[in-house]
Amino acid sequence: MLMEDITAADSRRNTKTPRKRSRRVVLTAAIGTLVRFFLLPAFASCLCQAVEAQETVQSEPPTRAAMINPKAKELLDKCIQALGGDAFLRFKTLTTRGRTFAIEDEQTAGLAPFESFVLYPDKRRFSYGKKKPVILINDGDKQWELDKYGMTDQTPQQIRRWKVTNHYSLENLLRVRVREPGILVQDGGVDFVNNLPARVLDIVDAQHVQIKLFINRTTFLPVQVSYTVQNPQAGEPDDFADVYGDYQPVRGIQTPMHISRFLNSERVGEIFRNSAQYDQSYPPDYFRPTR
Repeated sequence: MLMEDITAADSRRNTKTPRKRSRRVVLTAAIGTLVRFFLLPAFASCLCQAVEAQETVQSEPPTRAAMINPKAKELLDKCIQALGGDAFLRFKTLTTRGRTFAIEDEQTAGLAPFESFVLYPDKRRFSYGKKKPVILINDGDKQWELDKYGMTDQTPQQIRRWKVTNHYSLENLLRVRVREPGILVQDGGVDFVNNLPARVLDIVDAQHVQIKLFINRTTFLPVQVSYTVQNPQAGEPDDFADVYGDYQPVRGIQTPMHISRFLNSERVGEIFRNSAQYDQSYPPDYFRPTR
C-alpha cells in the first residue's frame, strides 16, 4: 500500500560528493531499514526479474481472457462488496498519515511519521520525517527524491521496483489485476491466518506470479495477501505476506489502518495509519519534482 525505496536512494546519493548530514544521521540509520516495510528491495527485485523475464517472452499482450471460476467469483464479489462495492472500485486517490516501523529480530529498528498521497494506478507522493521531510515522488516510469539538499534522480532499478510493488498492491490487485487478460482466479478452500480460518482465493497472473488472497469468513474483508516468488539469486522461492487489520469505514470504504509485512514468515515492518481520506484533490504538479 505504502512502499518506498529509501535505502537505494540514500546509497546512490552517497556516491556523490559527501554532504553535511548532522541532522539526518540518526533518522537515516533508523529509516534505512524501513525499506523492508515500504518496498522490500529483495522482494521487489525478485518480482522485477520475474516480470521482465515474462515481458521478454510475451512481447504481445496475452490473448487469453481473465479466467475466474464461479465459486471464486462469488467470493471475490463478496470481498469487494465488503470493502465498499462501487465506492471501493471507483475511488481515484488515497491520502494517509501515520507512523511506520521497521522490525529486525522482532525488535523495532526504525520509525518515522509519514504522509502518503496516491493517485491510482501509478502516481504517489510520500514524505517521511518531522522537520524538512524527505519526499519521494513516483509518476509511472519516473521517480524523484527531494530533501533539504535538493533533488536526486532515482535509478531505473528503483523505478522498476516501484512499478512492480505497486502492481500488486491491494487496491490494484482487486480493482485492476483480477480483470486483466491472462489472470487465473480459483477457489482455494480454507486456510488459517493468525490461527483463524479464512477463505482463500488462488491467483496466478500473466507473469506467473502466484498470489493468495485470504478473506475473513465472517466479514469477507481481506486479512492477508501472500506472494510466492522465485528468488533467481538464491535459486529458491521466497514467501511474502501483507496482513491487514483494524478496518475502519471511511466514506463508505472499509480501510485497513494497521498493516504488517512478513518475509519468509518473519515480520519486517508495520504501519499504523492515523487518518485516511479518499478522492482528495491534489495540485496539478503534485507528482512532479517541485515542493
